Amino acid sequence: MRQQTWATAVAAILLGVACGSAQAQSNATDEIAKYRAMLQEGNPAELVAMRGEELFKAKRGPKNVALADTCDFGLGAGVIKGVYARMPRYFEDADAVMDFESRLVWCMVNLQGMDRAALTKSPYSGTAQRQTDLEALTAFGVEMSRGVPVNVPQSHPKERASYDRGRYAFFMRGGPYDFSCATCHSVTGQRIRLQDLPNIASNKSDADRAFTTWPAYRVSQGALRTMQWRLYDCFRQQRWPELVFLSPTSVDLITFLGVNANGAKMDAPAIKR
Repeated sequence: MRQQTWATAVAAILLGVACGSAQAQSNATDEIAKYRAMLQEGNPAELVAMRGEELFKAKRGPKNVALADTCDFGLGAGVIKGVYARMPRYFEDADAVMDFESRLVWCMVNLQGMDRAALTKSPYSGTAQRQTDLEALTAFGVEMSRGVPVNVPQSHPKERASYDRGRYAFFMRGGPYDFSCATCHSVTGQRIRLQDLPNIASNKSDADRAFTTWPAYRVSQGALRTMQWRLYDCFRQQRWPELVFLSPTSVDLITFLGVNANGAKMDAPAIKR
């Protein structure tokens, strides 16, 4: 009888500890959400987007043309409103599926006459450094899709193939730690330190958040980070080979994320820790 009473007491203690731990985690998550909401009111990404707008409208490059007059992101030359929410997508002139950043570079090279190697050599700014032109233009592009429902198309065969490859890459394990994207992003409630990890694999609301809140301003780095950078850093943390900027794999993964978030409204540039 005493053994049964002791076992019951131990079980009650363990249950209390588990509930307390879950409650603490929930409270921490709520407080982090409040912290982000307060920061969003003065998000420095707004300044980056303003500079991006200037670059978008300026006549630049050897051909002295403006992206605002010539670049077609899928809705017509110069149309920037709502295009980020509809990408990646297939572009016939390039015969490729492109995300916003790869299409941006394509326009700068083919329409403005800029050098691709120079544009893509250092696409990401360092901590607290001036944002690159590509980051500023991307910030403006995503700001012009805020509140627009995500609608990444799958009508073209190459768009469907991109999604399939992206899904494969998401679940593929590799590297010295045998990690995959799904290692961190296929469990609900999982976190690293104070950072909650969205369950992109099977939780719709998490999949929505993972796509619609990037690009984002990283407070810890003092810089706006794009989706291309987000994937690049994920590969780094997995100890995988460096993800090449605008590579097919990067676009495929963004296609996978975007299609999973279809229907959700863009809420970026957001702000992160």
